[in-house]
Amino acid sequence: MRTVLIVLFDGVQSLDVTGPLEVFAGAEAHRADSYRIRTASLDGAPVRCSSGLVLVPDHPLADAPAPHTLLVPGGRGTRNPDPLLVDWLRAHGPGAARLVSVCTGAILLAAAGLLDGRRATTHWAYCDRLARDHPAVEVDPDPIYVRDGHVATSAGVTSGIDLALALVEDDLGRAAALTIARHLVVFLRRPGNQAQFSVQLAAQTARREPLREVQQWISEHPGGDLSVESLAARARLSPRHFARAFQAETGTTPGRYVEGVRLEHARRLLEDTPDGVEEISRASGYGTPEAMRRAFVKTLGSAPAEYRRRFRPAPAG
Repeated sequence: MRTVLIVLFDGVQSLDVTGPLEVFAGAEAHRADSYRIRTASLDGAPVRCSSGLVLVPDHPLADAPAPHTLLVPGGRGTRNPDPLLVDWLRAHGPGAARLVSVCTGAILLAAAGLLDGRRATTHWAYCDRLARDHPAVEVDPDPIYVRDGHVATSAGVTSGIDLALALVEDDLGRAAALTIARHLVVFLRRPGNQAQFSVQLAAQTARREPLREVQQWISEHPGGDLSVESLAARARLSPRHFARAFQAETGTTPGRYVEGVRLEHARRLLEDTPDGVEEISRASGYGTPEAMRRAFVKTLGSAPAEYRRRFRPAPAG
């Protein structure tokens, strides 16, 4: 049995706690004696989440059982953490077989020196702060979670569920993780290197309506002619003016935007449909399976067939 200890503090984000907790609790329900889940605050007193929800811990940290998995959630309470909490993490974190943070919980791990020399992530809005305040940490702002040895850090809120499912898959196997994912009505398919934002969210929305319409057109027609010349004509601009204006207003070039949309579209088809790789490559604008394979390997580190095998949910039953 693996003991999962979740650290609580005033200002914690409730979903950072309850999301992973429900995953591990689901695993325990699926397979008895797989996890023992405990929560603890510094003095054992109830804590108030950033949303106002009050959580009652099982223990004060001093009396908590030694954890296999020590999970540190994030929230507003990480902005000015209690020095005693950081001291406790510094003293007890190294003893955990697995050290996990959700969202800005990474800031607490970093403050305790537990991320020094490691690659880590956190909520996108706090990646710059984490890198600035803790230069010994290699901060990667893009993935939804990062695993470096026995330390795993995740991005904002719901990515804690993705990371917890990945840990359960490690411990109990893919079938168990899929069962829990279905029970929670989530998909066991988001790889750790998936970006925190979709292409449309990561890029800014253009200010001018013709450029916004082009962004929408790209999203709706990934298999179409998305050359700069074609898109410029749709925006009623010269290719040169269009390319400059698009980058100025969205923060990325037309080519990179198109590449991201096509990759996302291909991934969705691989995850959600039985369509063949050749058909998906055409529908997503790659033209050939080889062109799509190169794009997948370059960005995701795996070929389309391997991506589908790894991240497409198995059929129910």
